[in-house]
Amino acid sequence: MTDELKYQNYLELDTLLSLQNPRAAGSPGLKSTVLSEQFFIIAHQASELWLRQIIADLEAVIDAFTTSDDTSHAEWVVDLLQRAGELVRVLHTQLTALDRLPLRDFAAFRQLLGTASGAQSEQFRRLARLIGNAEQDGPLYESFAAWVTRSGHTVSDIARRGIGADVYYRIIEALLDIGNGYWRWQVSHISLITRIMGNHAGTGGTSGAGHLVNHCTLPFAELRELRSQAHVGLSVASS
Repeated sequence: MTDELKYQNYLELDTLLSLQNPRAAGSPGLKSTVLSEQFFIIAHQASELWLRQIIADLEAVIDAFTTSDDTSHAEWVVDLLQRAGELVRVLHTQLTALDRLPLRDFAAFRQLLGTASGAQSEQFRRLARLIGNAEQDGPLYESFAAWVTRSGHTVSDIARRGIGADVYYRIIEALLDIGNGYWRWQVSHISLITRIMGNHAGTGGTSGAGHLVNHCTLPFAELRELRSQAHVGLSVASS
């Protein structure tokens, strides 16, 4: 007879809670440094877990847009996009929490990171490819625009119609929410890095804050332009 499934083994907590191994614990130093490095590790591990869920949800949305020519899965798509947007806000909140990383402790254990850097996160790069940037749309928006076209509409018409476009418009709102959250997350990262590192180079060989500034982007440029046009049209109509 198998053991009864319980919270501890369902979540594999023994394994999960054994994955935080501060390098500072193996060298002489203050306990506060070890605790701060553990905090640093947990924040980044949690971010990678949330990135996994965000990517899975967005890839499911892309698949729905790609394999369907109607609105049969549209409400599910809205749910997934709204969840992804909320989880991007969770990532932003975790960066805010990292503001509680004491500068003295970070300086003490930073040298133990070697060349490890958040810039090496494959999941972050994967998310960036899915979302796209201000200059080039990613698969998420491209698949949405193609789906709208196959449904007999245009994104421009949906943006102009606003809430009258029903679920199509709610998808646009959810995409913009994700884009705005993604941008705020990047800006907060820049703020955090400049606070604790100033102009120092990143551990992975990047220029640190400068690298982040150069890659900070506000995606879904076409949707933003269409929103601007809709705003102008509504302003003229109400004048």
